[in-house]
Amino acid sequence: MRLVPLGFALAILAGTALLMVPAAREAGAIEGGAPWLVALFTAVSATCVTGLVTVDTGTYGSGFGEAVILGLIQIGGLGTLVVTTLLLMALGDRLSLSGRLRAGAEHRGVGPGGVERRVRTVLAFTLAVELGIAVLLIGWWRLAYGAPWAEAAWHGLFHSVSAFNNAGFGLHPDSLMRYSHDPVVLLALSAAVVLGGIGMPVVAELLRRHRGERVSLHTYLTVLGTLILLAGAALLTFLFERDGALAGMATPHAALNALIHSVMLRTAGFNAIDIAALSDAGVLMACFVMIVGGGSVGTAGGIKVTTVMVLLAVVAAELRGRPDSTIRSRHLPGAVQREALAVLVLAVAAVGLGTLAVLGLSGLPLRDVMFEASSAFATVGLSTGITAKLPPAAQGVIMALMFIGRVGPITLGAALALRNRPTNIRYAEERVIVG
Repeated sequence: MRLVPLGFALAILAGTALLMVPAAREAGAIEGGAPWLVALFTAVSATCVTGLVTVDTGTYGSGFGEAVILGLIQIGGLGTLVVTTLLLMALGDRLSLSGRLRAGAEHRGVGPGGVERRVRTVLAFTLAVELGIAVLLIGWWRLAYGAPWAEAAWHGLFHSVSAFNNAGFGLHPDSLMRYSHDPVVLLALSAAVVLGGIGMPVVAELLRRHRGERVSLHTYLTVLGTLILLAGAALLTFLFERDGALAGMATPHAALNALIHSVMLRTAGFNAIDIAALSDAGVLMACFVMIVGGGSVGTAGGIKVTTVMVLLAVVAAELRGRPDSTIRSRHLPGAVQREALAVLVLAVAAVGLGTLAVLGLSGLPLRDVMFEASSAFATVGLSTGITAKLPPAAQGVIMALMFIGRVGPITLGAALALRNRPTNIRYAEERVIVG
């Protein structure tokens, strides 16, 4: 599993070097190349498909610099999809994930060439969604806004790739706020975010599903958890922010933007409303939704909706006094329950320690720092506007959170699942007082 963080680290180093080239900056933006910290922060954020930036992408970067960022986003998103797809195959047949990553082929379970077929399917799905959304945006920006074809094409492609990979990088200083009354742009990008966030295996299973056929438990939990979070976050945003971030909007537009905000909190990072204007309740709710994240085999970050659904099933079983945790008449193995708990505890620890570190280094308000740390770990990319204000040491903490949030859940999940070996040794049982 060392290959996963190593691969992301190499991509970050290569991206940093390219972004430090003078040609990666707009003329007059800065003398010579980019400061190394700006280049490194941008490369980490793009490769980890986060979207946090210390400079505005559209005005600071040249066409070459924007292309480098787009390439890093695609590498980071595809890398996550491929790795998690391989992990899914490994968990199904107990194959060696490290061997698959090294050799690029497998010889048991799905047969020779199985990995290559899965990877080609992931690539085809990614390109199909990205190109489809890009074509829609290009045509709309050309027809509705009169943008030149070249500008419409670049903006459409850039935003489509960024949205599908849940990256949140945009070419406008205000992200999507200028389109807060445009349902075409907002819904098109939201569709790309959701499709990328729930993952190709889930979409493929839903498309193959025949009438009356039960979907797998993974797909069921992913879809159900996604719908609950989207609806719940949209409703709470509308209630909390009607007189705040949504103030001044007609009710239909306010409802639309509440829904879009809910979608973007699922690690997408675009914003059509002013994040700095969120109420304290809106910030706290957003932190929870961001940390939960999206699907386990998608481009989204966070601890994943399936992790939370498993933990809720464990809590429900405990409250009912039942020895087993079940969902849809399916027993959840103890190993899966322990994996979910481990992911949650480590995520809370990472966000908590990161928040404390940034607080101590920056002295900024707690609500802003907590939001920033949650956004970084969950690879969301939303910010209340403090990213550029952070001192270099605090930016280093944010970069670490982005990297951990991107590669940590993948490597941790694989390590826990693939190293789980049964044993016949059982020690004497002793109860402790809980609660």
